[in-house]
Amino acid sequence: MTDLICISPIDGREVARRPIDGPGVVAAAVADAKRAQAEWAHVPIAERGAKMLAFLDALLGLNQQIIPELALQMGRPVRYGGEMRGVEERVKHCVAIAEKALAPLVPEPKPGFRRMIKRTPIGVVLVIAPWNYPFLTAVNTIVPALIAGNAVLLKHANQTILAGERLQEAMDKAGLPKGLFRNLYLGHDETSDLIRSGAVGHINFTGSVGGGRAIERAAAGTFASLGLELGGKDPAYVRADADLDFAIENLADGAFYNSGQCCCGIERVYVHESLYDRFVDGVVEAASKYVLGNPLDDATTLGPMSATRFAETVRAQTAEAIAKGAKAHLDPRAFAADKAGTPYLAPQVLTNVDHSMSVMMEESFGPVVGIMKVSGDEEALRLMNDSPYGLTASIWTKDIDLAEALGDRVETGTVFMNRCDYLDPALAWTGVKDTGRGAGLSEIGFHTLTRPKSFHLREMT
Repeated sequence: MTDLICISPIDGREVARRPIDGPGVVAAAVADAKRAQAEWAHVPIAERGAKMLAFLDALLGLNQQIIPELALQMGRPVRYGGEMRGVEERVKHCVAIAEKALAPLVPEPKPGFRRMIKRTPIGVVLVIAPWNYPFLTAVNTIVPALIAGNAVLLKHANQTILAGERLQEAMDKAGLPKGLFRNLYLGHDETSDLIRSGAVGHINFTGSVGGGRAIERAAAGTFASLGLELGGKDPAYVRADADLDFAIENLADGAFYNSGQCCCGIERVYVHESLYDRFVDGVVEAASKYVLGNPLDDATTLGPMSATRFAETVRAQTAEAIAKGAKAHLDPRAFAADKAGTPYLAPQVLTNVDHSMSVMMEESFGPVVGIMKVSGDEEALRLMNDSPYGLTASIWTKDIDLAEALGDRVETGTVFMNRCDYLDPALAWTGVKDTGRGAGLSEIGFHTLTRPKSFHLREMT
């Protein structure tokens, strides 16, 4: 393949086509990045942060063009207004905490010595960004990496190739040094070649487990550090003391927003037997109100999935579950746009499910959710942990102490109580098991993008 092509899920039209950058272009980008980074590392943190705020302002100014571009590229309805609210929250938080997060660590005083651990830039950071939240996921690493004194090379997903260009446009408007940030057009082979070259010191990737393993193989022997956010199958547990209406409203949104194409979207729910029937009825009612259609139409609340192959995966999981005895509560025929062989897929709620079904064990990344009845906390914990993944888990209860105690036993990177499908930039974004390794956001995110450098200085009198 010599070109990267974005095909719109709306109607199959070609949205954008870009030639892949050849080895010479990539080598020049790496050389420019290293030159720019050597100077950027000496710019005060406050000035670096100011540049990121200028980048944010420029990106916000592009949002009216970005919103329909997102709909064209990956199908999110324009009525939701894009991603800039979350982008603004994350960028401003990174800037606000940077001085503290990057400050030297100073141990207890020792007479006759000056001792400290400074946080020094890694050098060149490669960000491999996904299509499902092409701006939010990208800034999670790009912004703290630059504030920490690194250069950044970006390889964006083919499906959202225009997002990489918009990020470059905003960085250029912010006046960053030439080459410090560069959006590259790379295929899988070219990305692997860049990683294998040893030219980058840190690789951040959001995507599939298979993609994460391929990156680990490519990076073997380079000693580059990795941040990998991979698959997920995020659970929710609705306890007997939950606010039922609140849980229904928020978990339905957590399952179906963005057509279920959220890294931390709700894919399976365990409900206490005393609330089970009412919970199922409520989620089915909420799902039935979605309007499936063209995401450029303001009336649409559920757009197409980003590609037909992803919709077919969800259809296959649903069909397998039904064949094994699951009950589907929504008739796809009630959603006129739902058609086999297209990315348009109606929401679905499944009951009578169990963990022998792929829809409860394998990532769906689509508008389907399975709901199981449980007798109490122990059964819910066992089922939540019966997964190869661990990104987030949510507990719906009025007892905050119990939620924390249960959360200590859930194998996951983030524990929510009475909320889901959200990233707090003050907290570390991380996963366990096949969901990956490393952490982003918070002070810890800065630490993953720097190297510790110790100073042990003896005073002479």
